[in-house]
Amino acid sequence: MSKNLNTDIEAYKKEVGMMNLEKLIAARETISTKEFTIPVKELLARYEQLYTGAISDVLREFALLDQALPGHLKPLRPERTVAGLAFTVKSAPNVKITGEMTFRTQMLTELPADTMVVWDTSNDEKATLWGGVMTATATGLGVKGAVIDGGIRDTHQILEKDFPVFYKHRIPNGSLGRCLITHYQVPIKIGDVVIKPGDVVLGDIDGVIVVPRDIACEVLVRAEEIKANEKKIFSWVSEGQTVRQITEKGGYF
Repeated sequence: MSKNLNTDIEAYKKEVGMMNLEKLIAARETISTKEFTIPVKELLARYEQLYTGAISDVLREFALLDQALPGHLKPLRPERTVAGLAFTVKSAPNVKITGEMTFRTQMLTELPADTMVVWDTSNDEKATLWGGVMTATATGLGVKGAVIDGGIRDTHQILEKDFPVFYKHRIPNGSLGRCLITHYQVPIKIGDVVIKPGDVVLGDIDGVIVVPRDIACEVLVRAEEIKANEKKIFSWVSEGQTVRQITEKGGYF
């Protein structure tokens, strides 16, 4: 290691110490390994009986107002509601090719079942990050779906697999020679949302929302309560009860 590099590292350590960044680093980079109180498959199945709007309302009760991914993400399968544990990927535009397939292969070997791939493309507008082969591979591994903040292609092949994908745009260009995967299973940020590996990701016709892992079970139970309450409200409306009658019983609109 060069003397200059050693000097730079020491200077950085001093700067970090002087700026007291430990809490920020912990908040941004710590990845929760908290165990769920119910089995993962049950947890995800119950989330899939809900909808993103109810989850958003519950997260508001937790003072979390910015957990919805940007509205430009569109569902390829709007009729599907899908939940999975976040498997995060980050890529960036890059002309370099060497090593890309090796790193991508390594990533895919570590892709577990019951996950939702969430991909930060660094605002890539030129390449597709998801296509037919990735879909076939992910389906075989038991992956639940993919959220790609960028381009997809091979749409017919994806539709044939009945694999839920949320995406920004479609474009024929492949990724090789246009971008590189730089990280995976690290905290990423899409829009206003920091997504960490293991968070619960729910997508439906209205978009995609992220539930921090540490509160996923609490949010689930509360959202199920809201769904039950809304059934009562709908029944009161269908009975012809007035707005005043409904609000006096705790209903809302």
